[in-house]
Amino acid sequence: MLGFGAGPLGAGRLTDAEADALVGTALDRGVTVFDTAPSYGASEERLGRALSHGARRSTVVLATKGGYGVPGTADWTGDVIRLGIDAALGRLQTDVVDVFLLHSCDVRTLERDDIHHELERARRAGKIRVAGYSGENDGLAWAVASGRFGVVECSINPFDRGSLLTAVADARAAGIGVLAKRTLANAAWQFENAPGASDVRTYWQRAKALAFDPAPLSWPALAVRFAAFAEGVSSALVGTANVAHLAAAIDAASDGPLEDDALTRLRDAWNMHATADWRGVI
Repeated sequence: MLGFGAGPLGAGRLTDAEADALVGTALDRGVTVFDTAPSYGASEERLGRALSHGARRSTVVLATKGGYGVPGTADWTGDVIRLGIDAALGRLQTDVVDVFLLHSCDVRTLERDDIHHELERARRAGKIRVAGYSGENDGLAWAVASGRFGVVECSINPFDRGSLLTAVADARAAGIGVLAKRTLANAAWQFENAPGASDVRTYWQRAKALAFDPAPLSWPALAVRFAAFAEGVSSALVGTANVAHLAAAIDAASDGPLEDDALTRLRDAWNMHATADWRGVI
């Protein structure tokens, strides 16, 4: 139902002890999906250390990403996939990555046979279990239709729901797992004025346009329950560096799906105000 988006684990302001406490809280509360990436600072290393204690690693589904970031190797090539998987295994202190996702590349890159050859080679060698794609819009649609991936990851929240009736529905029909990212929409509702970061500003602008009142729920509780129980979603990822916020998200999910009235109001607000340029936010 809920997974842990481990991007915040890489933050420099977070100590190793605080990172381990976050992972421990997630595990203690029943979270079994952990999602990270080499571009998330120290996230992979910290997650690897935290999961190395006792039998923790054997109880979780571990997802990471790649396609870039290997020194001396061109991005989005077969070589960078091969070397990147090996490097990820080392950072994560594991023999196998359950899900290895190509991280936000375009359709032309997704079509490269050398990349898929290396993903399949790694799968046959037991280094990864499932290949996937993390991205939006045209890339997401291609990945779902290609039959080459067992998992996709995309943005799903009250301000980013365009994929639910298209790619996510197609993935569900094809038996492809779906990880929902940006579940909390970067907490865009907390800002009085437009945020500086373009992705957060996009959600802030959409929230203003929708003018939706989440009462009697809080925005975080509504967003978590919306994504976690959206049809076709296998696991909704919650990324936070705050143990209390993580616990609150897990509590919200335990309350189950949103009531029909809230879902109807959200759908109606989207249908009334969303425009053609409200595409998935990478």
